[in-house]
Amino acid sequence: MKKEKSAARQKKSAVTRRLFFQGGKVRFFLGITVTTGALISVLIVVQAHYLSLLIDDVFLKNGSGGWGWLLALLLVILARAILNWAGDASASQAAGLVKKTLREAIFNHLLKLGPAYTRGERSGELTNTAMEGVETLDAYYSQYLPQLFLTMLVPLVVVAAVFSADVLSGIVLMVTMPVLPVFMILIGLQAQAKSQKQFNILSQMSAHFLDVLQGLATLKLFGRSKHQEETIARVSERYRQRTMGVLRVAFLSALVMEIGATLSTAIVAVEIGLRLLYGYIPFQSAFFVLLLAPEFYQPLRTVGQRFHASTSGIAAASRIFEILDTPAPGEVETEPKPTLQTPLNSIGLRFEQVSFAYPTAGGHRTALESVDFSIERGRKVALTGPSGAGKSTIAQLLLRFIQPDEGRIILETGEKSFLLNEMDAKAWRELVAWVPQNPYLFNDSVIENIRLGKPGATEAEVIAAAKQAHAHEFITGLPQGYATFLGERGARLSGGQIQRISLARAFLRNAPFLVLDEATSNLDVENEAFILDALDNLMTGRTVLIIAHRATLLERADRVIRLETGRVAGDNAVKKQTLA
Repeated sequence: MKKEKSAARQKKSAVTRRLFFQGGKVRFFLGITVTTGALISVLIVVQAHYLSLLIDDVFLKNGSGGWGWLLALLLVILARAILNWAGDASASQAAGLVKKTLREAIFNHLLKLGPAYTRGERSGELTNTAMEGVETLDAYYSQYLPQLFLTMLVPLVVVAAVFSADVLSGIVLMVTMPVLPVFMILIGLQAQAKSQKQFNILSQMSAHFLDVLQGLATLKLFGRSKHQEETIARVSERYRQRTMGVLRVAFLSALVMEIGATLSTAIVAVEIGLRLLYGYIPFQSAFFVLLLAPEFYQPLRTVGQRFHASTSGIAAASRIFEILDTPAPGEVETEPKPTLQTPLNSIGLRFEQVSFAYPTAGGHRTALESVDFSIERGRKVALTGPSGAGKSTIAQLLLRFIQPDEGRIILETGEKSFLLNEMDAKAWRELVAWVPQNPYLFNDSVIENIRLGKPGATEAEVIAAAKQAHAHEFITGLPQGYATFLGERGARLSGGQIQRISLARAFLRNAPFLVLDEATSNLDVENEAFILDALDNLMTGRTVLIIAHRATLLERADRVIRLETGRVAGDNAVKKQTLA
């Protein structure tokens, strides 16, 4: 138990350091906040000094310099207001920069991690981390962190000023001050753990709600929508309870700070009042100390009130940094990888003793074991076998979403060959066209969805690709033609139409290596005929890997390799005379 608490404290400390050192511009704005805080602490002392002199001169000594002191006080108050505004503005700028930087970093890193990582995570949880989690850091940077600087600066300046006016009062402040941070730290240890659990439950609730929305049709069909309604209610109740627990700790922290600061200020007031009564301290000095005593404890009281922002921010940041620290495939290697300067006209691939295992909660699950086969240049090779045999894993390896645990994948380019993982991943993917079983269409126009195959392609090129994929006719029948927005996951289209959009992307890409991953599964006879005709044109002159169960696709291959339990169980040439 002690080791777990120690590890939690070390993790919190590491997260806090990373939050503080977020880029040069962030530190610049935080530096402005610190500077304004230091100047404000000096002005607090100056304001108390002028006010004590004003009261002493005008009311006790019947002096005539009141208007001068009032003008000086007005200037000090105005300066404090300007510095407060500047400090808040710079802190808000720092918060905005951090949120922008972290959101971009999360998105870019998820792109590097690829589908192999996101398949093992819940989409709703990742979305909640990137949106709500990052947004939580706004209060951390704009409220808690600036107040933390003030808590370190203001008491030091105030106590130095008090010592210059009255040593005994300075000693009282120094003795009472450490008690308050100790209470805050003790309460904070509980608050951090509760905030982490609260953020985890919020992420789970977001993920579950997204699952329900995406599977709404299935739930309605099987009459389980009411059950999910009850489940969401239970998760919401757990989140409410956790939130109330966090707020109770936050309120307790603020209460302790308020009581401690009030009692400490009262102690100072009592000792000052008694000494003033017996003439042991001048009125001006006594009033000066009494004005500064609440200011001495005020930063601590405020940081106690804003402590909840720190625990929530650190809880969210822990998950954010966990994602960012996940190594992307290929990033563990330190040697620079070559890139191809020119596209290849023809390529081949060779698998040599390739093995791969997926990590699981209990260890790992073997997907491929010592796989050997080749895809010759300009040839069409099909992979078949039962579900779970390793076909899709081979496609993921070829697309560089994952790396082999053992063995080599060799890329052959005519006169030379080299390891596939020695080539820049982005440059390699530019040579690959992929037609998956379930293509993903974005909530964008038809033309932009097809243009993913070749960013920057002209409208004429997109239309030509659509015609080759037998998609042009149904696209022109849409309400706005190629400008029609397709909805989430292409909600406005049928399965066959979505597949033809995917084929149009592949035609537009015009890559020398083609991967067909169950490209004709779940299609009716009419759509399959359109797809097969387009595929015959697409496969011509290219090196092709076909992953399929249907004979209509297997017959189009030059060789069929059968996989079973992650191993090659058969490798046979296709007799072309069987094609009718």
